[in-house]
Amino acid sequence: MSFIANPKRYHEIPYNRCGHSGLKLPALSFGLWNNFGGEDALENQRRMLTRAFDLGITHFDLANNYGPPPGTAERNFGRILKEDFAAYRDELIISTKAGFKMWDGPYGDWGSRKYLISSLDQSLKRMDLDYVDIFYHHRPDPETPLEETMSALDHIVRQGKALYVGISNYNDDQTQQAIRILRKQKTPFIIHQARYSMLDRGIENGLTDTLTDNGIGCIAYVPLAQGLLTNRYLNGIPKDSRAAKDYIPFLNAKDISSDVLQKINCLNDMAKERGQTLAQMALVWVLHQQSVVSALIGASRVSQIEENVKALEHTSFTQDELNKIEEILNS
Repeated sequence: MSFIANPKRYHEIPYNRCGHSGLKLPALSFGLWNNFGGEDALENQRRMLTRAFDLGITHFDLANNYGPPPGTAERNFGRILKEDFAAYRDELIISTKAGFKMWDGPYGDWGSRKYLISSLDQSLKRMDLDYVDIFYHHRPDPETPLEETMSALDHIVRQGKALYVGISNYNDDQTQQAIRILRKQKTPFIIHQARYSMLDRGIENGLTDTLTDNGIGCIAYVPLAQGLLTNRYLNGIPKDSRAAKDYIPFLNAKDISSDVLQKINCLNDMAKERGQTLAQMALVWVLHQQSVVSALIGASRVSQIEENVKALEHTSFTQDELNKIEEILNS
């Protein structure tokens, strides 16, 4: 039977305007970075996507290299999109990216005009789409002139292959340069995807002000710090956890010091006082940042999505709570 969406889905979560654009994003967006590869069960992927949409999550975020192997997440998403979401395409915000290595040779990485345009063409084929809503340059390229990379983004919009463009992992200075170029081109640059969490606050050193001042929205990825801001690590590093696996480069045992464990336990106690889990409090804290319009969550099962959405039932903080969080994080 074809998927029939929950008719009350738009009453579940708030939608925030993305900078000064006309586009609104759900307060929580769903990323397909992990658990949508070739070895992950397609039916579990389908359950997560349909449940997310039923809960009001309209934004699904991908990249050309998500998998593994690279490209698999887009291919799996395209299949589910065709089988379950065909009637809802105009209610979805679908994004993808290019910037990391996708294929061998000099044309399958970084930020050249050739790579970005070729990569998006491949992504559209994998997802069986005519266009994406947002196309990102995934990381700055130290060798390609920024004017070339930004010109490619502009060309992609004028071709009708993306409605809006964004950048990811650019620092403040690089972002300011991109804004100047894209504004001169009149390219609809509306969003910056940046790492941001209670434990990773680098974007507060200028970037958030730049985004706010220029009417650019921020979508925060890894807002739960790769799982550190959940109940997973409160008692140390479980043997089956991501941090225990040496081959995973984004989180490992050296990142989880006794100081970090003390902080997350103190934050967990505070979350309990608020009637939330640590993950729920961490998500709404990220959304408390003025420039952040959406927090990008991932999941391996439906229950995690449901728990995250429940965070939006209690989004306000007292000043005392904010002060206490700062005290914990700065201890």
